[in-house]
Amino acid sequence: MKEFNTDEVNRLIRERRSIYPKMYSGEEVDDAIIIQMLENANWAPTHRFTEPWRFVVFKGEGLKKLAKFQSELYKELSLEAGTFEQTKFEKLATKPLLSSHIIAIGMKRDPNESVPEVEEVAAVAAAVQNMYLTASAYGIGCYWGTGGITFKEEAREFFGLGSQDKLLGFLNVGKPNLEKWPKSRRGPIADKVTWVED
Repeated sequence: MKEFNTDEVNRLIRERRSIYPKMYSGEEVDDAIIIQMLENANWAPTHRFTEPWRFVVFKGEGLKKLAKFQSELYKELSLEAGTFEQTKFEKLATKPLLSSHIIAIGMKRDPNESVPEVEEVAAVAAAVQNMYLTASAYGIGCYWGTGGITFKEEAREFFGLGSQDKLLGFLNVGKPNLEKWPKSRRGPIADKVTWVED
C-alpha cells in the first residue's frame, strides 16, 4: 500500500480556505491547474458509481457570458416579483469578472433514482472539496458561492441541467493577492463527537 506524508495531508486539509474574488490579483490561473482540480473532483465518493457531478467552466469571454446571463435572469425574475434591486443586478453583472475561472457546479440526477437525492448532493459536495484542496495545494484561491440565480429553475438549462437536476452554485477561482494565507478557526472536535464503546 502506498504511504503518504500524513503531516502534509493534515496541513493541507486544515489550511484550506475560502478566498473571495475581491482577494484575487486579476492574473489568470493556468488551465492545467483547473484540469487537475476537475480530475480530482472526479475521484470523490459516489454511491453506486452514479458520478452525479457536472461542471461548466467559464473563463475569458465566457465569464462575460455568465455575467450577462445571470444578471439578465435576475432582472427578469425580480421585476416579475417586484423585488428588483439595481445594486444586486450590477453585482451579478460585474462580480464574475473578478475571477480567473468560474466553475458552475451541477448535480445530475440518476434517471433511475437508484440512490436518494441527498446522497447525490453529498457526492457533488465531496467533489467540490477535492477541488478546494487541490487549489489550496497549488496556492490558488477558491470560493463556493450559492447566491444569485443558483436555485432558480429557469437557470438550469443554461448549464446543461434537466428538470430533475440541481445547480448547486459556483466555484470562483483566482490567484490570491494576499501577503499571508488566511487563518481560520474551528471549535474542538470533542464537542461534536460522541463515542459509543460498550
